[in-house]
Amino acid sequence: MSQYDKLTLKDGSYLHFKDWGSGQPIVFSHGWPLTADAFEDQMLYLATNGYRVIAHDRRGHGRSAQPWDGHNMDQYADDLAELTAHLNLRDAVHVGHSTGGGEVARYIGRHGTDRVAKAVLIGAVTPIMVKTDFNPNGVPMEVFDGIRAGVLNDRAAFFYELTAAFYGYNRPDAKESKAVRESFVEQGLQGSIKALYDCVQAFSETDLREDLKKMTIPTLVIHGDDDQIVPFETCGKVAAEILPDARLKVYEGGSHGICTTHKHQISDDLLAFIRA
Repeated sequence: MSQYDKLTLKDGSYLHFKDWGSGQPIVFSHGWPLTADAFEDQMLYLATNGYRVIAHDRRGHGRSAQPWDGHNMDQYADDLAELTAHLNLRDAVHVGHSTGGGEVARYIGRHGTDRVAKAVLIGAVTPIMVKTDFNPNGVPMEVFDGIRAGVLNDRAAFFYELTAAFYGYNRPDAKESKAVRESFVEQGLQGSIKALYDCVQAFSETDLREDLKKMTIPTLVIHGDDDQIVPFETCGKVAAEILPDARLKVYEGGSHGICTTHKHQISDDLLAFIRA
C-alpha cells in the first residue's frame, strides 16, 4: 500500500495522513508543533524493512484541518481511533513522540488495546509535565505561559529559538544543523496558531497516570537524559514505573529531538522492539 490521503472526521474536520508500505502496521504520533514529517526517517526505514507505516498530522497541525475547537488529548485520541478504524488496523505498534506520546496513552486509555500489539513512548509528556501537588518536581506553569506568549508574539522566531534546547544545540560541542532548525520552523508554521496555543495546555496539564496503567501491552520508553523540554526524571522515568509492562531505554546525553539527532539509533531500537 502506498497512500497520502486525508480522512474526514465525525466533526467534519479532516486528518492528513501518510500510509506507506505493507505488513504489520506501525502508527506514528508526532510532537508539538510538528507534523508527520518529523518521523520520515523512521517511516522510510521501517517500510523498507517490511512494515506498513502510518503517520497523520494532528488536528490543527500541518496539512490537517484547522478547526477552532477540539485541541485536547481526548479529541486527539478519538481522532486517532477514527483513523485506525478507517484503515482497519490490527496488531498495530503505536509510536508517540512528546505530545504524541500523550496521544498514544490517552488513545489506549479511552479505546483499549484490541487493535494494539505494542507501544513506544519517545521523550513523551507522560504522565504529566506541569508542577502539581502530586508532581512537585514538575515544570512550573510559568514555563508554559512563556511558550504561549512566544506563540502569540512571534511564533516563527520563537520556534527557531526553541530548537536550540529541543535538539541540544545549546550544549558544548553540539553539531548544529541550521537546516533542521529551519525545518522545525516550517513545520510549526503550517499549523493553526489557535491549535498550537491550545495544545500547550493539552501537552502540559493532561494527567495521563490512569491511561498508562491501562497500557497492558509491551511498551518501550525511550528518553534522553539531557532532554531540556520534557524532563526525564519526572516524565520518562516515572512513566516507566507506572506502565504495567515497560522497557526503559535511556539515551545518554540525548536531547528532546532524538528522533532526528539519533535517528539511526531510534530506527534500530524500534525495529528490534517490534521484532522481539
